[in-house]
Amino acid sequence: MKFYISAAGIKRVTISSPGGAIGKGGGGCATVAARRFSGRTLILLLLMLAIVLPFTFVRFAFLVLESASVCDSPFDCMGLRLFRGGDTSLKIREELTRALVEETSQDGNGRGQKGSLESFDELVREMTLKRRDIKAFASVTKKMLLQMERRVQSAKHHELVYWHLASHGVPKCLHCLSLRLTEEYSVNAMARTRLPPPESVSRLTDPSFHHVVILTDNVLAASVVISSTVQNAVNPDKFVFHIVTDKKTYTPMHAWFAINSASSPVVEVKGLHQYDWPQEVNVRVKEMLEIHRMIWRRHYQNLKDSDYSFVEGTHEQSLQALNPSCLALLNHLRIYIPKLFPDLDKIVLLDDDVVVQRDLSSLWETDLNGKVVGAVVDSWCGSNCCPGRKYKDYFNFSHPLISSNLLQDDCAWLSGMNFFDLKAWRQTNITEAYSTWLRLSVSSGLQLWQPGALPPTLLAFKGLTQPLDPSWHVAGLGSRSVKPPEEILKSAAVLHFSGPAKPWLEISKPEVRSYWYRYVKSSNIFVRKCKIMN
Repeated sequence: MKFYISAAGIKRVTISSPGGAIGKGGGGCATVAARRFSGRTLILLLLMLAIVLPFTFVRFAFLVLESASVCDSPFDCMGLRLFRGGDTSLKIREELTRALVEETSQDGNGRGQKGSLESFDELVREMTLKRRDIKAFASVTKKMLLQMERRVQSAKHHELVYWHLASHGVPKCLHCLSLRLTEEYSVNAMARTRLPPPESVSRLTDPSFHHVVILTDNVLAASVVISSTVQNAVNPDKFVFHIVTDKKTYTPMHAWFAINSASSPVVEVKGLHQYDWPQEVNVRVKEMLEIHRMIWRRHYQNLKDSDYSFVEGTHEQSLQALNPSCLALLNHLRIYIPKLFPDLDKIVLLDDDVVVQRDLSSLWETDLNGKVVGAVVDSWCGSNCCPGRKYKDYFNFSHPLISSNLLQDDCAWLSGMNFFDLKAWRQTNITEAYSTWLRLSVSSGLQLWQPGALPPTLLAFKGLTQPLDPSWHVAGLGSRSVKPPEEILKSAAVLHFSGPAKPWLEISKPEVRSYWYRYVKSSNIFVRKCKIMN
């Protein structure tokens, strides 16, 4: 083989082979011409390699480093990705999913372990300094998320418990009002004026008037109920109000309505100590209260033993059942209303946490079709819509005594605004049935229902309830779970702040509190001194 280099410079390189022309004649010249390369072509080829090779090296090094942190083997992830890229995120997702599944299977209880990292910065520092693989990353991240989830759930649980505890107290302003009215009763003769005035006493038993009964120990709440009823009545003079209170509240209650009698219709204030009941009734009332206390204590002990842990969806009902009002005598005396008012035939019973927005006179014209009580059954949200007040929310349907008498998905009728035909009530055995159910609860281990006066009342009035139009009564405004539209609130005849968040408490919802406060007599000197409007 011979190399020929032109003297004019490296413009052409000729490679010839001596054996190529032997016996071939002129073929040797063609072979030499075919093996000639241009010098410029060679230079361009070298330049291209000089440009491409560094990028190829960098890409190869990047893939090796990436694969070392993502895959079990660097060459396992590379494949054809060297020249066509590949989807790294897909591989990372698969590896991360597999690591999480393995971590969950190893930690079957689904709980993080102690010593897990507290923040994302600590996680990054841990992964960087110790050069952890993706499996370790998945394990630590899972523990952090579980720990965070437990903390959030615990915070929500404690917030709910504290919210309910706040509802058990009496605000300072209400204490102030009662004390100032009690003092006024002792120094002001007008505060001791007879209620009602002698000329109005005959109305107390006159069936032609609209009789409204309120059982309460809250002076301010009673004043709002009466004020809202009177202001929205077409004929306020037709209404007669009967307030039943305890001995402790009788003095301030009497003083309030005696002082403000000019703007009120006929109001009777009577304390429980002023009733002269037969010994038989006294015994039954004491037995009733004792059984309710036993049910309350059992429920409280069960919650305490479980560290206040609840079944999903029963948090609010379980805590609300612990409210001291569940043991209040005034709440349990509803079942004895015919004995409290033996001379009345038709009444409307209002709770002290309601506000009236419409004339109630047409209730006394309601045909109960032989039933005893008129109450709202369905709600504003439609037929059979009764969130939080189905029978299953009050009763233990695992017990045959309950499951054989009630259907768990039926709606319980609303208490708080009810129209009673006391004449029809006296012809039934409702009060006796109530006492019978209380004894059955004792013999069944106190497991039939949650604490409160309503569950046995629902059983005693079974089949004796006449449904009213849902617009008469919108309840649940003291609960977190009920949020009626504004048009429903404005059109309702009675708004009921049933639930822990009473309108006079700071925990009440501001958007509905205003419906109640507009009927507070802000011009009253005691209201101003006790800063109730603040």
